[in-house]
Amino acid sequence: MIVFDLKCSDGHLFESWFRSSSAYEEQKTAGLVECPYCGSVEVEKAPMAPNVAAKGNQRSEPVNIAAQPQPEETPAKAVAPAPKLSPELKELAEKAASAMAELQSHVEKNCEDVGKEFAEEARKIHYGETEERGIYGESSLEEAQELLEEGIDVMPLPGTRRTDA
Repeated sequence: MIVFDLKCSDGHLFESWFRSSSAYEEQKTAGLVECPYCGSVEVEKAPMAPNVAAKGNQRSEPVNIAAQPQPEETPAKAVAPAPKLSPELKELAEKAASAMAELQSHVEKNCEDVGKEFAEEARKIHYGETEERGIYGESSLEEAQELLEEGIDVMPLPGTRRTDA
C-alpha cells in the first residue's frame, strides 16, 4: 500500500491509500479519484516529504520534518483550514475514527508488536521460518511495497487522531 497527499483544483488537501503508484494513475485516469470535500475529480499529487529507508541493517530513525529548525529566510508554509463538515459527514467521520480506534485496539490486544523488525518477521512467517501469528509493527513504505510484491499481505494500521492536543 502507498499513501499519497493529494490536492484538488479547489485547493483542498487530503490523503488517500492506493495499492501502487500505477493503481493511483489508473484510478485517476478513470475519474475514480475525487476530493472528499467537494467531489472534484481534478486531483493531483501534492508535494510530500518522502520516507526513504536505508538498505539492510543501516536503518536510521525517522525524521520529524515539522520539528526541524527552518532557516529564517524560508517563508512559513500556510494551509487553508478544511471546510466545515455537514452534521451528517461529521457524524460519519466520528464513526470512522471510532472504528479505526477499535481496530487499532483489537490489533494491539491480539497481535504481537515486533516493532521495527516488522518486515523481517513478516517474511519469516510467510516463508514458514517461524510460527504463524498476528503481528504488527513499523515499516517504511518501501519495505511495505516489497512485502506486497513478494505476495505477503500487509495493511497499514490506521492511527487515531489525537484530540487532546
